[in-house]
Amino acid sequence: MIRAWLMQHGFVFFLTLRRLIATPVTSLLSVIVMGIALSLPTGIYVLMENLSAISGQTASSPQMSLFLNLDIKKEDIERIKQRMEEDSQIVSFQFIPKAIALQQLQQSNGLTDITASLVHNPLPDAFIVHTLENTPENLEQLRVAMQSWPEIEHVQFDSAWAERLNALLKLGRFIVLMLTTLLSVAIIAIMFNTIRLQILTKRDEIEISKLIGATDSFIRRPFLYFGAIQGLAGGATAWLIMTLVIRAMNEKLVTLAQLYDFDLQLQQIPPSDSISLLLFSSWLGWLGARISVASHLWQIEPR
Repeated sequence: MIRAWLMQHGFVFFLTLRRLIATPVTSLLSVIVMGIALSLPTGIYVLMENLSAISGQTASSPQMSLFLNLDIKKEDIERIKQRMEEDSQIVSFQFIPKAIALQQLQQSNGLTDITASLVHNPLPDAFIVHTLENTPENLEQLRVAMQSWPEIEHVQFDSAWAERLNALLKLGRFIVLMLTTLLSVAIIAIMFNTIRLQILTKRDEIEISKLIGATDSFIRRPFLYFGAIQGLAGGATAWLIMTLVIRAMNEKLVTLAQLYDFDLQLQQIPPSDSISLLLFSSWLGWLGARISVASHLWQIEPR
């Protein structure tokens, strides 16, 4: 029984492939249209995932600057170090004396002449603190807590970038969802119309099949396979388009990465997401074919 079922489905599958190959231009155009439509939300999704990964790489240990009072004493500095060593939210810290800070200012900004004329060093001692938390809420709580220390004059941390990044990622995911929904409806409509035309061109064949006792499931099976295979081919085309686009973009990003001394490279679509894309596109093709068959096949009856 199972063997006969497999043979029937295998026969229909290869018959559908022959029908696709028999009309190469029409089939190729449909697959390309589906592939381009699917590549748009897929590209935005891959871009958002890469942006999230890059931001996680650059902000895996967020940095705060603690500027101390100008009249700070050595024992006060040791007390701050002890507090930070006991704080589980602080990964590491570095003490920068005011003399070193002035020297770095001279080297980085070319202000040697101006700083050399200063009577005394106006810069405070400072700590560069790397924290464990990277969410805006937790970082703000930590900043407020350290700002309350009597030895600290000012805590500098720009949390706006994290909020902007989170808002950007949320917007990107919403755009992916909207594009996927709209383009999925478009793909279903394309497949609906394609299967409708096939049903009309094979009307006589369907009537004869019903006359000799063919069941509805047997008649609609080739159309469903046709939709699923075309959807699968469209998903594969979208994957190929994105793979080539990411590879081309990485070649152009090499120069930019060298300028910023940063490992800037877009990652390809992960295997799990690639499989999801192929399954989803195949399901869209099958669904469009299913709706079209349900809408038109019942209208054909033997004369």
